[in-house]
Amino acid sequence: MSMSCLSHSPEETQAAGRRLADAVAGRGTVVSLEGALGAGKTVFAKGFAAGLGVDPDAVASPTFVIANQYETGRRTRLVHADLYRLRDAAELDAAGALDWLAPDCIAILEWGDRFREWLPEDHIRVRLERVDADTRRIEMCAGGAVSEAVIAGIADLSSGTRS
Repeated sequence: MSMSCLSHSPEETQAAGRRLADAVAGRGTVVSLEGALGAGKTVFAKGFAAGLGVDPDAVASPTFVIANQYETGRRTRLVHADLYRLRDAAELDAAGALDWLAPDCIAILEWGDRFREWLPEDHIRVRLERVDADTRRIEMCAGGAVSEAVIAGIADLSSGTRS
């Protein structure tokens, strides 16, 4: 199952992230953010964090620290990781990635597509594509039964379509 929408501003991209977070709150979930540099991955992650009760202004790109952890206030913690600088599975393990799969953790991974073989089968893939300076195409795809239920539960994302 997949869902897509167009975002015409950073605020709309954050709103899409919030809607996804509302649907996964309380579930141990892995979200893989994919897209070119400048596609809006960190902006989406800020909205996702806000949907879990984290101050979006406290969310920064973890490019150089690899992962940031935030308490959500919902008996889950959010790990926001950037896998761009990691070269292989050994570096991923050294970064503590196995902990990101714990049931009390919701992980949102920028550049998650670099380690597809590591991702759990049941995960959500969010592909952000820059259409023009302000517009982004956002596609959310489910990778398993739990993820399908999450995607199915998301209300129409503005001009979104489901398939």
